[in-house]
Amino acid sequence: MASFAGMGNLDVWNAHYGVEDASAQLSAAQRARVSKASGKLFAKARTKDHLRAFSKLTETVDGEPRFLSDPPLLVPARELATAEDSGADLEALQQTIEKALRSYRTTLSSERRRLLEDYRFIELALKVVGVGSVGTRAWVALFLGRDGNDPLFLQIKEAGASVLEGFAGRSEYTNAGHRVVAGQKLMQTSSDSLLGWQRVLGFDGQLRDFYVRQLHDWKGSVEIEQMVPAGMTVYARLCGWTLAKAHARSGDRIAIAAYLGAGDTFDRAIAEFSKAYADLNDKDYAALQAAAASGRVEVLSGL
Repeated sequence: MASFAGMGNLDVWNAHYGVEDASAQLSAAQRARVSKASGKLFAKARTKDHLRAFSKLTETVDGEPRFLSDPPLLVPARELATAEDSGADLEALQQTIEKALRSYRTTLSSERRRLLEDYRFIELALKVVGVGSVGTRAWVALFLGRDGNDPLFLQIKEAGASVLEGFAGRSEYTNAGHRVVAGQKLMQTSSDSLLGWQRVLGFDGQLRDFYVRQLHDWKGSVEIEQMVPAGMTVYARLCGWTLAKAHARSGDRIAIAAYLGAGDTFDRAIAEFSKAYADLNDKDYAALQAAAASGRVEVLSGL
């Protein structure tokens, strides 16, 4: 953060940092191990593309790809619409989807709209995603481009009001999905090329905001549990630098650097908080396991 505070605006905006930069301070042997591990990570991330999702999430029905029915993890919208308690029908669902897609397209830049218009919408499905989205709606939409080997998957995730609004006042964005997209584009050097937002009237008559992005566009993550200290050092530097840059681009980097100071007081506070939070997670998980074992909470395992 101190480094960003001493840089010019354009230098902050255009700054890049890679694994090679982080590993430059390591020994030759450590660099070799880190390079090998990062190479595997990047290779694995490249397999997380639309074709892989196409093979895992769809099947061919009457010559046309359709989402697999795998409740509760993946439920095609056609099944939701025909359910007795859904409050909707297939025709109403199709109209809602078409309206939502038109709304989403208007949030893209002209060249990105041109790209999306080369794809034909096929189907929508409700999809269970990570723990960070528990309690919110998440959909995945399938499109086809030139032929059956040119799929596009868009993930449509519900966006609620920021938790900060209770302290900092209402957001300047009237659509919570717009706020999420604007924040990502501001903080990230390279954001999803199809990031957009929409507002949809649900079957229950409630208006909800969503943001849209690609599903499986070379996203990757590391397995921290298997890291050696050298690899963890590189990973921590990358995460710290990336977080600092996000704050430098979106906030007052000079004020933030001055608040952090030159000592390690803030560093130690973060370490203590992280340990306490990890302990709390362990306790929460133990409580969940106990509730599941006693039957107070219904759970599904092996999904």
